Amino acid sequence: MEGMTFRQRAQAILQSLYYPLMAIIASLLVGSLVILLTSNTNPFVAYGHMISGGFGTLKAFDATLIKAVPLLFTALSFAIAKRSGIINLGAEGQFMIGALCATAVGVGIPSLPMAIHLPLTLIAGFVGGALFGLITGVLKVKFGASELIITIMLNYIARLLVAYFVTGPMLEQLPPYYPQSASVAKTARLEGFIPGLNVHTGLLLALLCVFLYYFYLWKTTSGFRMRVVGLNPSAGEYAGMSVARSTLLSLFLAGGLAGLGGCIEIIAVQRRLMITSFSVPYGFTGIAVALLGNLNPIGIIFSGILFGGLSAGSLKMEVLTRDVNSYVAVVIQALIILFIAGRQMFQFKRKRKHISIDTHEEVDRVETEEKAGESA
Repeated sequence: MEGMTFRQRAQAILQSLYYPLMAIIASLLVGSLVILLTSNTNPFVAYGHMISGGFGTLKAFDATLIKAVPLLFTALSFAIAKRSGIINLGAEGQFMIGALCATAVGVGIPSLPMAIHLPLTLIAGFVGGALFGLITGVLKVKFGASELIITIMLNYIARLLVAYFVTGPMLEQLPPYYPQSASVAKTARLEGFIPGLNVHTGLLLALLCVFLYYFYLWKTTSGFRMRVVGLNPSAGEYAGMSVARSTLLSLFLAGGLAGLGGCIEIIAVQRRLMITSFSVPYGFTGIAVALLGNLNPIGIIFSGILFGGLSAGSLKMEVLTRDVNSYVAVVIQALIILFIAGRQMFQFKRKRKHISIDTHEEVDRVETEEKAGESA
């Protein structure tokens, strides 16, 4: 927005907010129909409980921020890959692998000082997720495999790996032998940073990663190349930019961000890896957060907080209404993805149609000129 007046910037910001807001409103309207059809509760009452449960008090907002942290990481994972032209549906699996690697370090090396143990655990989570994401990059670059298919398949592999480790090598050898690991050592944990609240320092790390996402993509040469390749791979390659390098780097960073999110969820919230640790689809919800935020750093922050509020508030809504299931929040999140993706698909088809028309016109013009030349 450099060189724009304040009014032009304000108009651009409002225009960028229009479609996300419309998607939210449309999703809430459809969600209200679901509530009407499946319960005896007034949708306005249900939504009132949901809003108060997520934003009504300081304690509620505290729970919202905790729910938002993993979503910020998985949203950044999707966003940085999308900026390079890659659709990363594997944040779910990368999140799990990051959590698994962090647990291995947090539980398996219990006697280190915190100054070494905590950074080592965070690095393990990032590197584990990054290497898992890199698998997709290598298969795409070397063999032309579709990242959509590979990332979805790897999600299942990641879930099965976690199930294997928490029921086997990492199983806590104490009654009642529930499928879970031992607790992460205190020297590898992230604690709260505001007295009286539960929100942990993982939030600060998430905000730092949002800033680094912005700085890398818009303030570095490598980030500029990644964005160019994402917008037009042919133009980027013609300008001497490596599409393969951009693909590998973006999936490495995307996997690392998701893995770091999984690591923080374990060492700051759950404290141990369990068979039920990933009952919440953090990776797929992160896609909705990124799309609603339009891949914009500030947009992702507000979108993550909104989705965190929906998740936290839906629990209170279910308790107070008694007949409205908390999964209504999941329905609303899915509808937001549907509306935003539908708009993008419509834009893509319209653009493709215009390109096709322009191409046909150009072909007709060339053929006419050739015929005129032959007759002359």
